[in-house]
Amino acid sequence: MLTALLRPFAYLPLWLLHGLGSALGWLVFLASPRYRERMRENLLGSGVCADARACQPILTRSVAAAGKSALELLAIWLRPQTHILKLVPECHGWEHVEAAQREGRGVICITPHMGCFEIASRYIGAFCPITVLYRPPRLKWLEPLMLAGRMQGQVKLASTDLKGVRALLAALKRGEAIGILPDQVPGAGEGVWANFFGRPAYTMTLVGRLQQATGAAVLLVFGERLPRGQGYRLRFEPLLPLPQDREQAAAQINTAIEQLVRQRPEQYLWSYNRYKVPRGTTKATEQ
Repeated sequence: MLTALLRPFAYLPLWLLHGLGSALGWLVFLASPRYRERMRENLLGSGVCADARACQPILTRSVAAAGKSALELLAIWLRPQTHILKLVPECHGWEHVEAAQREGRGVICITPHMGCFEIASRYIGAFCPITVLYRPPRLKWLEPLMLAGRMQGQVKLASTDLKGVRALLAALKRGEAIGILPDQVPGAGEGVWANFFGRPAYTMTLVGRLQQATGAAVLLVFGERLPRGQGYRLRFEPLLPLPQDREQAAAQINTAIEQLVRQRPEQYLWSYNRYKVPRGTTKATEQ
């Protein structure tokens, strides 16, 4: 029922959805002191700008971008595949996916909380099978909408448990693609502490383990949001083979994400609680 109610809004022009999203972003920012403080703290502490004054323009655009990322989901999840492809007027680096397929290798697509990360799986799923790691939302009423929006075309979902990891491994061994949010904080025992913008962040080791087990190619994927609702520029950038050492592999991934964020800092989701300590783990400074 929720999907049926929201579907008409999915066909609003993207520029209008982004405009409404910008207003939503500012509404949340002004209404929630905790949200506001975390966004400011993460941005100022990152070092992408010299001081608070230099960070202000980035913060202003980031607030709007966070709201855009919420409302654009209506278009990404509820429009048909033919419409999704039209939302991506530019795609750079797809040849890396094709090269891995010719070699019979799987592809690990890592998409950080940046730009429109939801567009990547829908675009990839139009051309080849992809299995995406999936964590159920805290808002249970949102889950049916999320499932309906993500499981389209050749997109499958894998849960964040042992069964899901096995599904990812099987997909890679078949030479297919998988999708993972590399900066999503994992559960206790599933990560290591690695530097991220100068602070220890609990970082998943799954990407490195999957590459070591399958020899898959690892691509950093960014759905860059274009101005004035013109769509998205999708970028696929190959990473060097990850070290066997899990801490070194996690640090290499975090460094790659940092370099990407510095290119478009206003499109990173600074409100995400990247530095939280999962229950059952010990803070890095206490180890």
